Amino acid sequence: MHAIEKILAKNSGKKSVRTGEIVMAKVDFAQVNDLYLQTIYSFREMNGKKVWDKDRAAFVFDHYAPAPTIKSAQIHKEMREFAGENELTYHFDVNAGVCHQVLTEAGLIYPGAIIVATDSHTTTHGALGAMGTGVGATDMATILISGELWFRVPEIIEIRIEGTPHPGIMPKDVILYIMGQMRADGAVYKAIDFTGSYIDNLGVSERMVLCNMAVEMGAKTAYMQPNEKVLKYAEQRAVRPFEVQYTDEDFQYSESYHFDVTNLSVQVAVPHSVDNVFPLNDTEKVKIDQGFIGTCTGGRLDDLKAGADIIRGKKINKDVRLLIIPASAEVMQEAIVKGYIQDFINAGATISTPGCGPCLSAHEGVLAPGEVCVTASNRNFPGRMGSNKSKIYLASPATVAASALTGYLTNPCDL
Repeated sequence: MHAIEKILAKNSGKKSVRTGEIVMAKVDFAQVNDLYLQTIYSFREMNGKKVWDKDRAAFVFDHYAPAPTIKSAQIHKEMREFAGENELTYHFDVNAGVCHQVLTEAGLIYPGAIIVATDSHTTTHGALGAMGTGVGATDMATILISGELWFRVPEIIEIRIEGTPHPGIMPKDVILYIMGQMRADGAVYKAIDFTGSYIDNLGVSERMVLCNMAVEMGAKTAYMQPNEKVLKYAEQRAVRPFEVQYTDEDFQYSESYHFDVTNLSVQVAVPHSVDNVFPLNDTEKVKIDQGFIGTCTGGRLDDLKAGADIIRGKKINKDVRLLIIPASAEVMQEAIVKGYIQDFINAGATISTPGCGPCLSAHEGVLAPGEVCVTASNRNFPGRMGSNKSKIYLASPATVAASALTGYLTNPCDL
């Protein structure tokens, strides 16, 4: 069996599972973000009385944090009340950050666990050897009542990545390139196992970038076998003992794809699809109005460092707004200590509260009609960051920083 299958088998009390089988598995941790107040209503409609385990569920306020409207403030209020009524051990309010980042930092994500959240990018947690997947309000209500959910055992495909990229090439460039090749429907309801020498050498934050965007290929979940860096991180933070699952040597993937990133160039996804990817140097000269470094895809310490290293001692273009939103309060604090935040402020950037912000056009940088943004986030659909007449280019944090300096899409390697 594959490690993902072993996780499903263990949590469903089975010795083995097979592709296509429906299993009822225990959930190790459930998370509800502030887009899903309906979860509470569904919980009550199902006659839920108490959350099944106060140590294994949490609310995270990230999409509308701090609350930009009266409606979102009311959502936060009702969620706080529910968390209090159920005496939830973990609650991440408006000062915490993006759900996937704060759960990881809090030690609630660890190898061998099943993590379910009301967010499609829960595939991020495969970076730690966990099985993470997103659900809607009704399924989440079921979990909060019972601690279990049904899962269809997915087909598992391998994406093997070999080689060492040139300096300036970030994990975001790697995953954008792969998405351009695999397309947005390349892994619908399948699990992706990222393997290869490139993956073996990545740390936790870099791995999270790739697993995060697996869902943009339609994946139900993503996985990476934990390396020493991951295990050290998990051992330092995990709130409970964990068991790493290993894929059997004779396991046969349903499909295998191989990529060599040795000579990979800087990549960019152009409007209006995540798989509309080209080498940046092959695109036309594009003037930008806004740059954004942040979110669950590009707001970790490594991402801020990459941007700060490029922008340090310089000023952003007078016609460009550069937004910096760390993925969590912990990341913000570390970036302050290391001087990255000061570098951005000195350059003329705007620093905002940890959270999702403009990624889903909630607040803190919404785009007007006709405006162009280059962002380290994960989606560039029409209207994703504001007006449906704006344009969004997906790129690495380094590319965003370089572009903010020049005022147009710019290859960071050129600087």
